Amino acid sequence: MINRIRDIRKEKGMTLADVAAACVPATTAQTIGRLETGMRNLSLTWMNRIAAALDVEPEMLVRSEAAAQPQVIARLTEAGAEPLGSPRDAILPTELESSAPLVCLSVESGAGEYRPGDQIWLRQLPPEEAPRMINRDVLVPRKGGRFAFGRLIDRQGNMVGILPPGSGQRQIVVENPEWLAMAEMLVRKL
Repeated sequence: MINRIRDIRKEKGMTLADVAAACVPATTAQTIGRLETGMRNLSLTWMNRIAAALDVEPEMLVRSEAAAQPQVIARLTEAGAEPLGSPRDAILPTELESSAPLVCLSVESGAGEYRPGDQIWLRQLPPEEAPRMINRDVLVPRKGGRFAFGRLIDRQGNMVGILPPGSGQRQIVVENPEWLAMAEMLVRKL
């Protein structure tokens, strides 16, 4: 098995010290470094501690040597495409946040920035999380099995205001939504 602690840590923008401090109980940056380089065995206990510190599922920390994993091999800068010092595992942003379920909205008719064939992956969150979703695209369940989709522009008490994509659309107000799903990733075939 190959350990992916370093790749996940870097994707999350954390240092060895950050991960060490986030472990319960806290540990040292040197210990985390030894675990991610394989100089120290990664036990189930360590997997669970590090996964909790990185806020991912423990199985994300390892992968089979036989499985082909997509690699990040270059980066695009102002000077053009540049190679990385060494390739690293490409990890989907949706895999990095494991605290809430994902849902997918399939776009069949273009609206605003969205084109037919797009998939919008959204993170399903409780209504209490609405303040952090202001000015983000959300999917909200409505009565009768219907949905509202668009930019969350307002939250007052138990009501949320959604502005659908596209021009000339009127605000939709949803009262007491069971959940809101915040857009996290757009998948568009080229």
